[in-house]
Amino acid sequence: MRKTRGMHLLALSFTALLVGCGSAPPAPEPGLARVLAPTGKLRVGLYPGSPTSVIPASGSGESRGVGHDVGRDMARRLGVPFEPVVFERNAEVLEAGKAGRVDLVFTNATAERAKFLDFSPTVLEIEQGYLVPRGSAIASAADVDRAGVRVGVSQGSTSQGVLTKELKHAVVVPAPSLKAAAEMLSAGKLDAFATNKAILFELGDKVPGSRVLDGRWGMEKFSFGIPKGRDAGLPLLGELVAGARADGTVARAAERAGVRGTPAAAR
Repeated sequence: MRKTRGMHLLALSFTALLVGCGSAPPAPEPGLARVLAPTGKLRVGLYPGSPTSVIPASGSGESRGVGHDVGRDMARRLGVPFEPVVFERNAEVLEAGKAGRVDLVFTNATAERAKFLDFSPTVLEIEQGYLVPRGSAIASAADVDRAGVRVGVSQGSTSQGVLTKELKHAVVVPAPSLKAAAEMLSAGKLDAFATNKAILFELGDKVPGSRVLDGRWGMEKFSFGIPKGRDAGLPLLGELVAGARADGTVARAAERAGVRGTPAAAR
């Protein structure tokens, strides 16, 4: 109990730093940073192709993505090095978070994931929908669940778990990566691909003639998660998230990454 109270006091001290010093607070005491970054650096789990995670750098540009940019900002606020740890797909990011091989993930905060991660308050809400290839006769999300329709999902994703149960007629087809999903759509091996719309719009840019269907089959609530057993860091995580939202870091990261598919954008 004393330890918990101590962590709350640490978090309150960090809040004072944020308020008193604006966008460039001095580095907190090493003990404070160690709560969230026990190795001395903030290891942020990411996967390529999603604006909510990381879009790898191309040419002379730099990587972008909400998880990437806000994670980097959190490391700056903590006064520790930022270490992006990139995996092929989100399921691998989550496994690394569960095992404590990364310190922070930015993901859809589901009840299942809350069994092995502790989450911050919600940062972004994004609709879940479908991307269909050029010439598709499927008009809306409500028309997808039909016999013979092949719906791609990321292997090990929330979409796979939910749609395997909810779709009564369409067939769910796991794809090993977002790159593979784009190739499968282009090759006619999928009739639709399902995930959050931020990813769908990004993926659609790589599949000529494809389109994101009107309507949605769900909603994802994105939060930052830390491994179980580090719950003493939750108050501090909450303060970091609040600071990043208040000073516009989250909004700038979402804009720079080209996040589309939020409820506001959909209206």
